[in-house]
Amino acid sequence: MASTKQLFFANLAQTTDFPLALEMDRAEGVTIWDTEGKPYIDLISGISVSNIGHRHPKVVEAIKEQVDKHMHLLVYGEYIQGPQVQLAKAITDALGHDLSSVYLVNSGSEAIEGAMKLAKRFTGRRNIVAFDKAYHGSTQGALSIIGEEEFRRGYRPLLPGITHIPFNSEEGFHHINEHTAAVFVETVQGEAGYHPPHQGFLQALRDRCDEVGALLVFDEIQAGFGRTGSLFAFEQEEVYPDIVTLAKGMGGGMPIGAFVSKKHIMDSLKENPILGHITTFGGHPVSCAASLASLQAIQEGELWKNAINGEKLFRKLLVHPLIKEVRGRGYMLAVQLDTFERVQKVIEYCLKHGVITDWFLFNDTALRLSPPLIISDEEIEMSCKVILEGIEHSK
Repeated sequence: MASTKQLFFANLAQTTDFPLALEMDRAEGVTIWDTEGKPYIDLISGISVSNIGHRHPKVVEAIKEQVDKHMHLLVYGEYIQGPQVQLAKAITDALGHDLSSVYLVNSGSEAIEGAMKLAKRFTGRRNIVAFDKAYHGSTQGALSIIGEEEFRRGYRPLLPGITHIPFNSEEGFHHINEHTAAVFVETVQGEAGYHPPHQGFLQALRDRCDEVGALLVFDEIQAGFGRTGSLFAFEQEEVYPDIVTLAKGMGGGMPIGAFVSKKHIMDSLKENPILGHITTFGGHPVSCAASLASLQAIQEGELWKNAINGEKLFRKLLVHPLIKEVRGRGYMLAVQLDTFERVQKVIEYCLKHGVITDWFLFNDTALRLSPPLIISDEEIEMSCKVILEGIEHSK
């Protein structure tokens, strides 16, 4: 009989010729164990998903309690379901600034798709501005606004009316005009290799959008839920969006996403036509229960403070002649090396020695560090020791 690994390659669609191909058995906190019992420190949190660690007790409890009540009942928005309502209230309370209406979906890409539709519907405009090296998802609409042509060219024609401009520069602001429905921007660029906005950039973007009547959309899909040292990254800039997209760390390990806006903006999806946006599984009650438990755990423990302190420790320890810089904010850190070959060697060395790290879609010369917010100083020290050994070994 074929092994699980053989079936993985035979029957599951592959996304590269070199998947990590670790056969995992269980996970708890910051650690994942493979089927042979080998432990790994997870420095990437399933790509910024497991913000409170794997199988957080409060999340597991919330899931079990909800499963005993009900799971899917009807398409989103018809029945009043407690988990959806309670989660929406908690999110809007956390966001503030009149971001009072939540549309629940299943993923980050779906949140982006919904936000794109909402911006066009509300403004009556058709054009969207996004940024070079931005990543917003892989569905057709989201793919249209990601900022890397290598990933777009194989799927054209994509949506018309999309313009990409430089990140952290006002050079392209003239493209934001009276024909622009919305500007989409990551509050920390993710797949470009964790680039935070320069001081004043988001405010300048807010001012330009206000000047021409365009909506400003903040993509907090990777940065949200404590990862950058505040609950949401935009709080550090004190600049506020018209729409914000959420996912990844939102669900405590369960699939969920959302786009959130001001009520008068969101209400435009109700008419001309009615049911202007529809999802069957969006706001699944089990995912909503998990998400609420996760958000409460982050808030009660003020876990974003861990990212502030942990960032300092990573920066202190990760010093090596081959490290060009350690870039990012909180637990969105990129260890910049020189070549993809070296990055691959370091990743392979780390895996052999029980540490999981990764690279970036649009920056394959840097290592990704986005550990759970609950990682301990000892686990950071152990991980950095292995990374430095891996870099030395890559010479």
